[in-house]
Amino acid sequence: MSRYFDDQTPSQIQLVLRGSCLGCYESVTCRREGQLNLVMADTPDTSSYELIRTPATTMAKDQSVLLNLMSKPAGSIAVILPDVLSSVNLKYVKLGYHYLISHAMVLMVIPILIITLAESWFRIGWDDILQLWENLHFNLVSALACSGMTVFGVTLFVMMRAQPVYLVDFACYKPEEARKCSNEKFLQASVLTGGFNDETMAFQRKICARSGLGDNAYLPESIINDPPVRKGQPNMRQARDEAELVMFGALDELFEKTGIKPKDVGILVVNCSLFNPTPSLSSMIINHYKMRGNIKSVSLGSMGCSAGLISIDIARDLLQVQRNTYAVVVSTENITLNWYFGNDRSMLLSNCIFRMGGAAILLSNRDRERWRSKYELVHTVRNHKGADDKCYSCIYQQEDEHRNVGVSLSKDLMSVAGDAFKTNITTLGPLILPVSEQLLFFANLIARKVFKFKM
Repeated sequence: MSRYFDDQTPSQIQLVLRGSCLGCYESVTCRREGQLNLVMADTPDTSSYELIRTPATTMAKDQSVLLNLMSKPAGSIAVILPDVLSSVNLKYVKLGYHYLISHAMVLMVIPILIITLAESWFRIGWDDILQLWENLHFNLVSALACSGMTVFGVTLFVMMRAQPVYLVDFACYKPEEARKCSNEKFLQASVLTGGFNDETMAFQRKICARSGLGDNAYLPESIINDPPVRKGQPNMRQARDEAELVMFGALDELFEKTGIKPKDVGILVVNCSLFNPTPSLSSMIINHYKMRGNIKSVSLGSMGCSAGLISIDIARDLLQVQRNTYAVVVSTENITLNWYFGNDRSMLLSNCIFRMGGAAILLSNRDRERWRSKYELVHTVRNHKGADDKCYSCIYQQEDEHRNVGVSLSKDLMSVAGDAFKTNITTLGPLILPVSEQLLFFANLIARKVFKFKM
């Protein structure tokens, strides 16, 4: 997670989380001085958060950096991307407007009420207002009726309105210097394992050079230790040590920055795709910090990198029913037990592009946190492509021919990710675009669908 979250943001910032999942996209729009769009892109580019500063009219920026990741000979690349300029699927436009219409009552009633009060104010003079007050003063029934209607209206408004959700602060875990692993050190450790042939080592070297990862990334001690790790050596204890180191490190920094005590947290959501021990990761956190007994805890597993944003959505929903509380979201991945020791190129990608790290985010619906929060969560939109067989199997954990377990990335991944991204933006558009842009969209749509104009 980048540290560019401050109050001096431009009119719009887009935060893109690129990772792997079953064709699943998640968007989160936040508002402070401008807007913050979090869009989960199911591409294997990187497991970290990438901050893109864009003008307010820009919807997305695609930075594809791993086009040579599939099992292709050197110099032979065949990645098919969807035509994002083609007609959008109208059912997703309808879904976006459904989200908008669900809040239309408040948007319609408030302007009408303001106009009515303003017109009444200009038509009625001070003498009329004083006369009305005198009449109410001597008419107990009318006074009680007006007071009751006022109280009922205010109560109804407070109960129906959605609870505001604020992103108070966040913290990212930074490992110790001893765990720093440059690309060259990673390649040397891979050679010393003795499990990779010359062809796959050349492939890993090419991926490291093009992945965008620098020499300041980190790996767990079990991977880069001396003597080198061998197949079957990483164990559950080492994986737990890595998970505890990352989660507790991020949470310690978060509690120190915000001044919040662990017992103040009422909601805890933890996500980690490939490491799901028993007791769960959320139970490990609750036990370590001795959190309160009525905390609502959730552990998400096997949901890919989109689980980070799904966790935000779950925490937001729980904050709508749990008033005046704090929610903590912890997002991490475990490297120790998920290192691939085979020579299948599609499974070697995870070794090259995933590194050690994690983040903890503090959310709250308390009104007093509004003044120090960095952002307010406005919209969450979720789309899932798992019903499509191609999307379902584009990222698949399995064994290779030598029974080495790994995560395989199919050649259809880029196409699937582009289609899911287009679906998500189509649904999100009606919620964040100004009315002028939506009118232009409808005019363009009618011209193409009804009058058959080519635009």
